[in-house]
Amino acid sequence: EEPVLLAELKPGRPQRYDWKSSCETWSVAFSPDGAWFAWSQGHCVVKLIPWPLGEAELCKTSERKSRGGKAEARSRGGAKEKTLECGQIVWGLAFSAWPAAEEGDTDPTCALGLPCLVLATGLNDGQIKVWEVQTGHLLFSLLGHQDVVRDLSFAPNGSPILVSASRDKTLRVWDLSRDGRQVQVLAGHVQWVYCCSISPDCSMLCSAAGEKSALLWSMRSYTLIRRLEGHQSSVVSCDFSPDSALLVTASYDACVIMWDPYTGEQLRTLRHVPLHSTLDYSSDIHSSSLRSVCFSPEGLYLATVADDRLLRIWALELRSPVAFAPMTNGLCCIYFPHGGFIATGTRDGHVQFWTAPRVLSSLKHLCRKALRTFLTTYQVLALPIPRKLKEFLTYRTF
Repeated sequence: EEPVLLAELKPGRPQRYDWKSSCETWSVAFSPDGAWFAWSQGHCVVKLIPWPLGEAELCKTSERKSRGGKAEARSRGGAKEKTLECGQIVWGLAFSAWPAAEEGDTDPTCALGLPCLVLATGLNDGQIKVWEVQTGHLLFSLLGHQDVVRDLSFAPNGSPILVSASRDKTLRVWDLSRDGRQVQVLAGHVQWVYCCSISPDCSMLCSAAGEKSALLWSMRSYTLIRRLEGHQSSVVSCDFSPDSALLVTASYDACVIMWDPYTGEQLRTLRHVPLHSTLDYSSDIHSSSLRSVCFSPEGLYLATVADDRLLRIWALELRSPVAFAPMTNGLCCIYFPHGGFIATGTRDGHVQFWTAPRVLSSLKHLCRKALRTFLTTYQVLALPIPRKLKEFLTYRTF
């Protein structure tokens, strides 16, 4: 079943033609609980939209934006849409739940001991601005990078650890519980760093730069574990499966490689071949260079966006897409945390929302996912169980 376009959000400001007018949507993000959506809509602005919005309301929001109206979307709880004026072109976005305040803490951003949601924004001048979502207040300005902050990733376990990837060829680790103190600088890339992703179990960090290899780091010691070599061109995007057992990397070579991050083994290559001419929506665009890849929340699907103007959805155990849809100059994609649809950002500053396959995970997959959440590949291989079961648990039965 092909993805269906549910709605499209458009920038509410007229396009400008100086350098600040950059209107590409380089990053989109959902909060971990799915309550907010953030959109780097260009013009140095981030839009924060409360969620969930029904399809009808989503379409109304799209219409308001297309007309440049000032009406504000409201969630069921009455939260209002917010505009964050960042002062610089925004490249990266990441949400995290702020730790609950301890007794006696007078910090107004975390009153009543309730966890506060924060949004980190990576900017054109190397700054990282961290905002409190409910109020729209600026909490921190993190300084250290010497060039564009291209991507951001919070530790998924809710700890206040933030990793940033920059065109200055470094990754930096920040601790927001210590006033945004810089904890570590990770140097190892020789090109711009495009993407960073922390594994759901918070043990590993993958980074992708304008190089043919991706780097895998330890989140415990902040040391390099290994280089993942196999692509023929620049690696630009990476993502871990929900159980941390798989890692995917996407490259300008039009391929996605699926890795076992524990062993460095290549498990599968997904090639973005041109569609049949009668189905090819890209007409004069023949390049299938990848821009973004992401796992679905249950870990059974992948979504990819490429320069051939197609959104593709892949089933974990198949080598060909199970669905695709024509889109306009896609740059990024992300699944809704509870599944069901995908948000994509485009080069013209728009966001498109697409339906995605809904699937009831098999008991086998749920068991594998539960086990792999706390067992490494080496630990699985050491278990006194049949070989076929080991192959299934290590995703080697494709």
